Amino acid sequence: MTRHPAEVTLREMRWWDIEPVLALEHELFPDDAWSPGMFWSELAHARGPHANRRYLVAVTATGRLVGYGGLAAVDGTGDVQTIATAPDHQGTGLGSRLLTALLAAASAFACTEVLLEVRVDNDRAQRLYARFGFEPVGFRRAYYQPGNVDALVMRRPHTEAPDAAAPTDQGTTAHG
Repeated sequence: MTRHPAEVTLREMRWWDIEPVLALEHELFPDDAWSPGMFWSELAHARGPHANRRYLVAVTATGRLVGYGGLAAVDGTGDVQTIATAPDHQGTGLGSRLLTALLAAASAFACTEVLLEVRVDNDRAQRLYARFGFEPVGFRRAYYQPGNVDALVMRRPHTEAPDAAAPTDQGTTAHG
């Protein structure tokens, strides 16, 4: 059963979320899933006076983790590191909510642009990003391993977070 995104809460990712995030990560990206160490490292950069990361999870009222996303910010450039929604929550607007929250974080980090990589064969994610003003700027050949799948690099000039009423996604899984 597909749930309405309003029944899902976005909150900051914490260390205890890593296990359920990894389970969803392996379900969605079986060939190029992030390791536990990658998530631990990203969360370490999301804390303290020099924090330059923002990682969020999407959780249902019953506590089930159904999505996550992360952004890194360095020298005025934001980079969407990862964004994913559980298959039964794709097409509900959850991907749009996660991306909106990550772009708000880019504003908080004073980013003037936001970049991301998306698989060239992931049309759904590319459409979502295009609706948010991202435009293709290049390719990273054989970026996703194994499989040698190219990444499309997309860029969005950034001056402020998008309106929370941004277009609804049609189901998104993307991985940077």
